[in-house]
Amino acid sequence: MTYEEAIAYIHGMYWRGSKLGLVRVTELCHLLGDPQNTLKFIHVAGTNGKGSTCAMLSKILCAQGYNTGLFVSPYVDRFNERIQLNNAPIPDDDLAALVSEIAPVVDSMENPATEFEVITAAAFLYYARKKCDYVVLEVGLGGELDSTNVIKTPLLSIITAIDYDHMHILGDTIEEIASAKAGIVKDGGTVLFYGQHENALPVIEASCKKHGAQLHVVDRSTLKEGAYDLHGQTFDYRGYQNLRLGLLGKYQMKNAATVIDAVELLRNKGVAISDEALRKGLAETVWPARFELLREDPPFFVDGGHNPHGVRGTVETYQRLFPDRKAKIIMGMMRDKDVSQSIGLLLPIAKEFYTVTPNNDRAMPSEELAALIRTFGATATPFSSVADAIETAGRGDEPSLAVGSLYMAGEVHEAFRTLMKMGTFEE
Repeated sequence: MTYEEAIAYIHGMYWRGSKLGLVRVTELCHLLGDPQNTLKFIHVAGTNGKGSTCAMLSKILCAQGYNTGLFVSPYVDRFNERIQLNNAPIPDDDLAALVSEIAPVVDSMENPATEFEVITAAAFLYYARKKCDYVVLEVGLGGELDSTNVIKTPLLSIITAIDYDHMHILGDTIEEIASAKAGIVKDGGTVLFYGQHENALPVIEASCKKHGAQLHVVDRSTLKEGAYDLHGQTFDYRGYQNLRLGLLGKYQMKNAATVIDAVELLRNKGVAISDEALRKGLAETVWPARFELLREDPPFFVDGGHNPHGVRGTVETYQRLFPDRKAKIIMGMMRDKDVSQSIGLLLPIAKEFYTVTPNNDRAMPSEELAALIRTFGATATPFSSVADAIETAGRGDEPSLAVGSLYMAGEVHEAFRTLMKMGTFEE
């Protein structure tokens, strides 16, 4: 297969949908020789903060010199971002070769694997052949029935912030959602919980007790905010002073505290990680579409806050940076999210809204989103393309913020690059 044929094969499985369960991925991995059983994992579940937490951990492990795999979803710009080695996306030729090898195996299955299951198995095979020291593995959806959960007991299981999302699949209550996330807890494992939701904690405690796993909950009582600007922030945590974080979001300090606790737990398991590697990894972490600065003057940001918990963090970060200035908001959302609550959260920082339709079957049309925003008494203009919305919003001196679905973020990146090449925008 060529790279293009490999991508077409993977996306051709889209019609099979997202089917939770481990039967198919277990069979596929077994047919491939169970490559996952040769790897050491840090498994990360949660509603928000998974990607950023994984990115920081990967950077720290790479800074220490470890051969590190990073598996994440969804991607922002290119599919290859989902399977990374030492923070670099898998090369096109390697991905094409993997899919060429796996496709006949998948096609031979009586109950063929889904797209995400094939991607997961491909990543395991790739990391095993690259002899990764450690793999940072992000859950796709939920935890218990997610295909990544085919692995045996990992070095460390991390559960990040839990809130309402994917309720049609995971349940309508925090307890039900927490139970799905706690499904990654394995017998005799070590678990680290972000710990923000009091209703989630008893559920995770019960799961750990059932599996004889050790539970650690992040204690942020020593977390202290330092200086911040458009390029990062500093903070203190536990015995660490003046830590530099390359990510802008105010909420990222809380994710970083989770990562620091994770490093301590890994050290307890014999994983050598120096303070220098920890500091270097945090300072050099970049993660697309997480309050990402695309242009400094006038400021233009893109953030993948796609549910109320995420949007709340977006607003908090914006108000910290610009307490007296409102933003032009470019917004695109999935219909199955709590769109009304997200709009309400954005109102205090919004000068006006520019609505778009993300490239996804579940997207809310821009006209419908604009009409909904107007019911809140705000000004909203629908656009037929992300590029047109960005070009219009990007004029003038006010800050601009593209927020909503991560499926929109890649379109924002592409449109922004095009406008800069045309000379419409300058970095």
